[in-house]
Amino acid sequence: MRESTGGTRERIQAVALELFTEQGYEKTSLREIAERLGVTKAALYYHFKSKDEIVSSFVDDRLRRMDELIEWAGTQPATLATRRALIGRYADAMFAGELPTVMRFFEQNQTVLKSLAAGQQMRDRMMRLGHELSRGDDSPAAQLRAVLTLFAVHSSWFAVRTPGITDDERKKIALEVADELLARIADES
Repeated sequence: MRESTGGTRERIQAVALELFTEQGYEKTSLREIAERLGVTKAALYYHFKSKDEIVSSFVDDRLRRMDELIEWAGTQPATLATRRALIGRYADAMFAGELPTVMRFFEQNQTVLKSLAAGQQMRDRMMRLGHELSRGDDSPAAQLRAVLTLFAVHSSWFAVRTPGITDDERKKIALEVADELLARIADES
């Protein structure tokens, strides 16, 4: 029985992400991805023309989730309760499915991401989420706290190095630190 095109794309994404995280984006070739999959380069090219296209494909889902959060936040009052709900939803999205692996990829390939369109789109969404987290308090300190709140969630993947820590424990710690920052952002008057 033939595998569906969607299943093949997902396998390519998973293997590429694994190799990009193990070896680095720049050191991984399309040939290596094809070999690990057990397919020809031509079969790989049918789905993705470049490594950039592969990265964009797994970033797109994350961007869509971030867009949904930004849209939701824009309809809510600028209060601590909204900020807590927003960062909670963001953490839920970032700890779901394959996204922890994507976060590790981002952390280990930051230099390359700066030059890719996907990386620039991620930065834009992060700044928009930061704006929503500080909405109602335009102070520079609030803006910094808002962005650091997001980084508390991200950095938990590489900054917390406790052996055997579970994803749930990691997420709980990240949200505790994020909450300390959020509590210092003023509500809209």
